[in-house]
Amino acid sequence: MQNVVRSTRWIVRIAGLVQIVLGVLFWTRHALAWIPVHMLVGLVLVLGLWALAGFALRAGMSIALVTGAFALGGLLPWLGVVQAGMLVGQYHWVIQVVHLLLGLGAIRVAEVLAAGLLRPSQPGAAARAA
Repeated sequence: MQNVVRSTRWIVRIAGLVQIVLGVLFWTRHALAWIPVHMLVGLVLVLGLWALAGFALRAGMSIALVTGAFALGGLLPWLGVVQAGMLVGQYHWVIQVVHLLLGLGAIRVAEVLAAGLLRPSQPGAAARAA
């Protein structure tokens, strides 16, 4: 299970980095044709977050954290799809910043979930597992 968690964590990390780079390009009005790629990579990130949340639920981690991860994973793509029509004009950047912060939050929550899943549950468990 630890290898699956580690792999999923890296998928989220790489997807997050790609998302940030593409987001910066979009914000500077470059590479707008890559928006579908941004949406697909965002879906991969959300699926990775949800997978980690599912593992965490099975492992008995905080139900609030798991519920938050599932909710954030649903909110993020929804906002990404509808943001073009929100606060159109001078203040549209506010929606873009909210989308960015939610994305960074999703990456952080995935890291917290993965760290909790990879932490030995008992003292000495890591030594026995090795």
